[in-house]
Amino acid sequence: MELHWWTIEVLDGAHQSAARWQDSYANVLVEAAISHGAYEWTWHRQPWGLIFEIGFRGDDRWTSFRDLPAVRAALDAVPDPINGLLIYPGRGGNSGRVLPRRPRPQAGAGAAPLPEEPVRQRVVLAVSAPAPTRGGVAA
Repeated sequence: MELHWWTIEVLDGAHQSAARWQDSYANVLVEAAISHGAYEWTWHRQPWGLIFEIGFRGDDRWTSFRDLPAVRAALDAVPDPINGLLIYPGRGGNSGRVLPRRPRPQAGAGAAPLPEEPVRQRVVLAVSAPAPTRGGVAA
């Protein structure tokens, strides 16, 4: 059986965390997903927010789930309504490469030059003395 995965990422907001949003809307979202054909779902908490992954048996089921008023209300109530919601097909989060990427080779020697101390110059200020006077009047 092939599942069609969709990912909902909710980012923390300035005044509310995504975990608090999950506490409020998780039951509504999971119940709506089950009643509209979700076969599998998972929640992943991250330092920046959370990820909700839903696997449906068909893409048409995702559309009917997404159009539910309860789902729309939950997604409209995310902590950061402007930049705090990402929805995309496929699995999200850390489902990428299992092995870490190897560093690419550096061009040339790959080293930056050492910083050099600036050349210090000694500055001598001129010493001024009062002009010689004759009888209280400057000459």
